[in-house]
Amino acid sequence: MNAESLALLLDVIDQGFDRQSWHGPNLRGAIRGVTHEEAAWRPQHQRHNIWEHVLHAAYWKYTVRRRILNEKRGSFPLKGSNWITPAATTAEAWRRDVQLLVDTHQSMRAAIADLPPDQLPKPLPGAKITYFFLISGIAAHDAYHAGQIQLLRRLAGSG
Repeated sequence: MNAESLALLLDVIDQGFDRQSWHGPNLRGAIRGVTHEEAAWRPQHQRHNIWEHVLHAAYWKYTVRRRILNEKRGSFPLKGSNWITPAATTAEAWRRDVQLLVDTHQSMRAAIADLPPDQLPKPLPGAKITYFFLISGIAAHDAYHAGQIQLLRRLAGSG
C-alpha cells in the first residue's frame, strides 16, 4: 500500500465523522443540536441512548489510536469500556462528552496520518488483523452509530 491508500482511508474516516458524505449525516452531524435531555432519553429500559452511543464511539476511537500506537490499556479518561453510562446528565456533562468524542477522534486521526503507508497491510502487534482492517472498520463504525443516533432522534421526536 502507498501514500494514496492512506489518504483514501483518511478521507473515508473524515466522511464518517465530520465531512460531507453521500450517505447522509455523519457522526458529528447526527449529534448536532442534540440537547442533554435528548441525549439521555431511552427508547426502552436497558436500551442505549444517544449519550451512550457518543461515549461508545469515543471509547473505540481511543482503542484504535491505542492499538496503532501500541499503548497500554487504561488511559481512557472515563471509567469503563465499550458501553459507558455517563456519570452525570447535565448540559455541561453533555458538552464535555461531545468534546471528548471530538478530541479522541482528532488524536486517532493524527495517529493514523502518521502511519507509514507500508504499515497498512501488516498485522497489528499481537493480532491477526491488519492496520488497514482496523482503520477501515472505525470509519464504518462511525457511519453505523450515526444511523443509530438518527433513529433514536426520530423515535424521540427530535430528528
